[in-house]
Amino acid sequence: MLLRKNIPFGYVFGKIKYEILVVAVYSMLINILYYQYNLKNISIPIAVPMVLGTVLSLLLAFRSNQAYDRWWEARSIWGAIVNDSRSLSRQVLSLTATAYPSEELEHFRERFIKRQAAWTHSLGQSLRKTDPLKGLERLLTRRELNYVMKYDNVPAALLLLHGKDIKLALENEWINSYQQVALDATLNRLCDAMGKCERIKNTVFPATYSLYTHFTVLFFILLLPFALIDSLGFMEIPLVVAIAASFLLIERMGISLQDPFEGKPTDTPMTTIARTIERDLRQMLHEQTMEEQQEEILVERPTYYVL
Repeated sequence: MLLRKNIPFGYVFGKIKYEILVVAVYSMLINILYYQYNLKNISIPIAVPMVLGTVLSLLLAFRSNQAYDRWWEARSIWGAIVNDSRSLSRQVLSLTATAYPSEELEHFRERFIKRQAAWTHSLGQSLRKTDPLKGLERLLTRRELNYVMKYDNVPAALLLLHGKDIKLALENEWINSYQQVALDATLNRLCDAMGKCERIKNTVFPATYSLYTHFTVLFFILLLPFALIDSLGFMEIPLVVAIAASFLLIERMGISLQDPFEGKPTDTPMTTIARTIERDLRQMLHEQTMEEQQEEILVERPTYYVL
């Protein structure tokens, strides 16, 4: 979803430029054979490609719908990750609030919230099969980095550290058992979202369906010049190219949408979402720290009465 407005013409047709060139040359050859060499018997009734085009339209529609469902599910999952990340940080900041916050508690909050921001970055990078630890040294401590490096699934290791910190907060009486249950429920939702993303990533679209659809598109394009040459003459060439481009673009659209975690411009914008989450969590942490410092100053400041 990097392309939102003013989509470049070259980006759209750059994906099918070689196919369009082949179709144009193919249509021109059929036209030359028909008019220059007087091969009139190569034309076919237009009803043949019309029937095939109807079947092909149904196949492409089904393919596009299924691909869009996968794309929309991925975007919905990341929308839930945004909400749960904010909820988890809010819970950590509000449920551990005390009148006299200690330095250990402040360090716990900062470590926990920065780790949640690191989790969103790590999840997006692991789904795109890149280094899940890239850029996380600014959010994780050296001890945390050494811990998660031992795991193949870095986001799962970060959630495990979340769980250990929640247990630590309970032992230090920063939260009670009911608050621990609430925090653990939010962690469960984040783990569930991670599993759904991995399911979409690891479940490929049926290759046989894609292959059959592609062969049908090619067969339709091969038949089209023979059906239009008798009535359109040389105008058949641009018309065949336009029709072929339409079907090829619809097919490529389905291919682009069916894998929303591949780093393409039409993918789920995980990097942008992760940056937005990090910005919001940092702001929440900063505002909470400032408020508690103000409250601490007001509590410690002596009150004078004028008689």
